[in-house]
Amino acid sequence: MALLQDRERDVLVTHFSRLQAPVRLLVFDEPSGCESCQETHQLVEEIAGLSDKIETQFVDRVAEPEKATQYGVDKTPAIVLLRGGVEPRDTGIRFFGIPSGYEFASLVDDIVTVSRDEPELAPETLAWLGTLDRPIHLQVFVTPTCPYCPRAVILAHRLALASNYVRADMVEATEFPEMAQRYRVFGVPRTVINETVAIEGAVPESRLLDKLKSALTPAYAS
Repeated sequence: MALLQDRERDVLVTHFSRLQAPVRLLVFDEPSGCESCQETHQLVEEIAGLSDKIETQFVDRVAEPEKATQYGVDKTPAIVLLRGGVEPRDTGIRFFGIPSGYEFASLVDDIVTVSRDEPELAPETLAWLGTLDRPIHLQVFVTPTCPYCPRAVILAHRLALASNYVRADMVEATEFPEMAQRYRVFGVPRTVINETVAIEGAVPESRLLDKLKSALTPAYAS
């Protein structure tokens, strides 16, 4: 049974008509022990069937551990977004857990943004990202039923697209309860920055920028 309804497919075809460069969805799964691997696999295949600019590649994390290590994939299902065709560029955008419910909108937005290479960010944010010389890792914990979570995910993913030093993960909290407990996720969205700083809610871009600066204090504090 198809996951996407006919009406959804029609809307997505129109949406994906804006795509420019190819986008590759690199999907990591494993034969057993993955709660939503099969459904994630099907969802990605259905999305890819709506545009010739969307490519797919499926990787068994157990059989190809080197590739999983290369992309920092330590759990499944995982979706890594790459931009370009022959030698695609890693955008630093990750989905851990199936992007279902409200998070499906995050994946669709990411595909278009990555293809067009247009992370809509404030000039101040772009200027600060240009000063980075060390990695930043954002983990945005979400649930499929949270209507505010896509705002936090999309913002984090745009930061990753704009800077090679930023990696941003969507983490579906109910699929990875041990992680949710470790990072004290009592409400979503919750964004954890470099393991040390956390911020609750779908905050404005300027506030997230302040948190990013504080996570790198004293080098980037202002």
